[in-house]
Amino acid sequence: MAHDHPYVSEAREGKPVCEWTVAILVCASGILAGLGYTTAATTVLVVTAVILGLVRLILRERSPWKVRSTIFDALMCLCLGLGLSALALSIHFMV
Repeated sequence: MAHDHPYVSEAREGKPVCEWTVAILVCASGILAGLGYTTAATTVLVVTAVILGLVRLILRERSPWKVRSTIFDALMCLCLGLGLSALALSIHFMV
């Protein structure tokens, strides 16, 4: 009886260069936040998320950033970017 296993290879699911770039940007955001530059850290995360969402939506299957389906990836990235920016703005206006 043959078992069908999901593909987990980098050749089919994504590009390590894109994934490492995102990891570096998230680490840079954490460092900026740790140094007290929270607005800059939030901006880095928002811009990264929105760009990834747009890249995934525009390039679809040719996108270097793949986690799940095109719609799921784009929706999660865009909602993270927009939600995080809305949260940051609401906090800014409260202070």
